[in-house]
Amino acid sequence: MTSESTRVEGVESIADVADVEGGVGRAGGGSDEGEAVGWSVVRAAVPEFAGRVQERFGVYRHHVLATLRKDGAPRLTGLEADFRYGELWLGMMVGSRKVLDLRRDPRFSLHANPGPGADLSGGDVRVAGRAVEVTDPEVVARYATAVKPPEPFHLFRAELTEAVRTYAEDSYVVLESWVPGRPLRTVRRASDDAALQVG
Repeated sequence: MTSESTRVEGVESIADVADVEGGVGRAGGGSDEGEAVGWSVVRAAVPEFAGRVQERFGVYRHHVLATLRKDGAPRLTGLEADFRYGELWLGMMVGSRKVLDLRRDPRFSLHANPGPGADLSGGDVRVAGRAVEVTDPEVVARYATAVKPPEPFHLFRAELTEAVRTYAEDSYVVLESWVPGRPLRTVRRASDDAALQVG
């Protein structure tokens, strides 16, 4: 299935390796199908992996959010992401373009701030899914009391369809990927792995 330089856990075929890397059929890969779950479900399903993802997001305050413009083109903007009450929250200024994007099409991808330098300590982390706007006054007030964001603001709860962590280990690049209803997948590959080269 793969060259000897590639070690794959929980992957049946090269097509599944593409899936791990954000290929067709997953959020960020062009499909709006698939189950979307709250952060507490991710924590319950894969606690160690979820802990590493949350810890990596916690290193910096600002991250990069990808939404879809009206014409389908991607829009990248800065965003503060907050893990609280068992959920991943996305707070936004009133009237921002990303709010309009998410109201029109809730799909998003959130990339953790890579930080300075090139070592990517803690790995490269991203999550994707659908953002659900929260309008319940009690929930918004509770969040505002705890976080004290500039008001007024819009609040979205992330429902995830994918979480991915990439990091270096010895001579390998390691990709960990989780989607709802499937076990955590780990792919270790070397740069000379011909089986994964895209021509």
